[in-house]
Amino acid sequence: GIYEHDPFKTIDAEGVGFLVRTSAVAGRTVNPKLSLSVCGEHGGDAKSIHFFDEVGLDYVSCSPFRVPTARLASAQAAIKRKQEDNTAKWAATAPKRVNNFSPQ
Repeated sequence: GIYEHDPFKTIDAEGVGFLVRTSAVAGRTVNPKLSLSVCGEHGGDAKSIHFFDEVGLDYVSCSPFRVPTARLASAQAAIKRKQEDNTAKWAATAPKRVNNFSPQ
């Protein structure tokens, strides 16, 4: 097929996702407190939820039978984000290593 996943179930991060990301940045540029969310099938899809977390959406809404999956995916995305934030902070504050391999 043309798409790796059904675009009606999992967001196409390169196509529609580009528009979501661009809109989120534009909206938050005008209003930093703007609340952004998504609802529907994408709100209950784990891969889409990870994308929405990366883009900075505040929450997702989905049908009741998808809530367990959505909660788990949201928690996993938050943990991943926290780990990446900690890694970036550590890299920024870590002392620079100097390797001197010249003969004494």
